[in-house]
Amino acid sequence: MSTYKSFAVVGGGKLGMPIVKALVAQNVAVVLLSRSGLDAAKAESLPASVKVATVDTADAAAIAAVFEEYKVEVVISTITTAAIGAQTVLVDAAKSAGVKLFAPSEFGMSTEGDVNNPKNKIIEYIKTVGIPYARFFNGMITEFLPMLIGIKEHGKIVLVGKGDAPVSFTSMSDITGFVAYILTTLPPSELENRTFRLQGDRATMNELGAIFNTEVEHTDKIAGPMGGFITMMLLLTDTGVGSTGWDAEKRAEKSGSEAAGSANALWPGHHWKSIKEALHL
Repeated sequence: MSTYKSFAVVGGGKLGMPIVKALVAQNVAVVLLSRSGLDAAKAESLPASVKVATVDTADAAAIAAVFEEYKVEVVISTITTAAIGAQTVLVDAAKSAGVKLFAPSEFGMSTEGDVNNPKNKIIEYIKTVGIPYARFFNGMITEFLPMLIGIKEHGKIVLVGKGDAPVSFTSMSDITGFVAYILTTLPPSELENRTFRLQGDRATMNELGAIFNTEVEHTDKIAGPMGGFITMMLLLTDTGVGSTGWDAEKRAEKSGSEAAGSANALWPGHHWKSIKEALHL
């Protein structure tokens, strides 16, 4: 059974760096692509075996040259949501360099079937280019939850919307560990053109009150510098997309092998962290 041995991670942020380290733990070659280079602290924290390439992410030829130099088989993109559309350049570069699998920057709520979502449009572009893809839905990253619900600022949970739809929550270590594990252990035939639906825990936003042992307050909008973004995210969870098993076309939960958390079984013996475990509640 052949598996992938050479990886490129694009983006050295909060998700990219842990993925790099998780891949290194699987004893594979990793090159980290960064548009502006790494600061001293990040560079020092990298495992010694990781190569770093500073490259213009708008230059397909330059990116392809990096992929070719390091004989990259798998590209994992972790670029920010604001730059999602720029992944077309990465896809073109991957195609030119003969990359075998492309994992676009998803790592969040379900976007499958949402024709207007930029992340879904990238998948459609990947299909037209003709590179196999692997897509990862993890719902909400558990460690970001306190910021979203305002628990530290208000001492209670403050929500916009009804808060009754189930949401998938997955810890950062579970996400990055899963990605590294399956991409280095499963054969290509089990990775290509697949959507992996993770779930460490599951609850409605209203049910978080009992988990955090505090009251839940509902409001019309969240104030402050991040208020607009937080309001949007909370309202999104009301639509159902927070569940990794959500079907945007049918507006219902998928079942069986496509249900929320269905991919968890691919990491046998692993303990998935609950919200309380991930946040040390």
